Amino acid sequence: MSNRRGLCLELGAPSGAGKTSLARALLAADPDLSLSISVTTRAPRAGEVDGVHYHFIGQPEFDRMAAAGELLEYAAVFGRSYGTPRAPVEAALRESRDILFVIDWQGYRQVKAALPSQTVGVFIAPPDLDTLAARLRARGDAPAQVAARMAQAEDEISHAGEFDHRVTNIKLDDALAEIKDILRAARGG
Repeated sequence: MSNRRGLCLELGAPSGAGKTSLARALLAADPDLSLSISVTTRAPRAGEVDGVHYHFIGQPEFDRMAAAGELLEYAAVFGRSYGTPRAPVEAALRESRDILFVIDWQGYRQVKAALPSQTVGVFIAPPDLDTLAARLRARGDAPAQVAARMAQAEDEISHAGEFDHRVTNIKLDDALAEIKDILRAARGG
């Protein structure tokens, strides 16, 4: 890495569009990229580890962090609070390290406002809404969850134009290659 400041690569998408799979593939392929670990008030899902996937905290602690300005961005999503601790991101950027965010449009908007020259947003779009619904069902989401996430998906997609780039995830490998190209260009290479 050069002496440039680090950057924030932000992947936003509706649930089921593939942002988590793409994030995992990017992290596996790029040792110069690290994942921003968010705080959340939701309970861990099966297999999730505190401090690896999220920092799982209670609502009072989340509210304290938000009030103290310790969160770079935060939002309520599906009845739970999510946010990005400010200090580790700012430290990484000072050390020329690039940080990957898996984020919704609200969080992207806040980080872009706070760090405009260091933030690159990529919206991951599904091929279409039928494919998105099928992906949600295939991953085991309950019918009520699928319905709620599909209702939210249209709102998420309406914000795609706020991101710097849009990648349609038809085939994971093709979408991954597009995102790698975007990251390479943002790094100046």
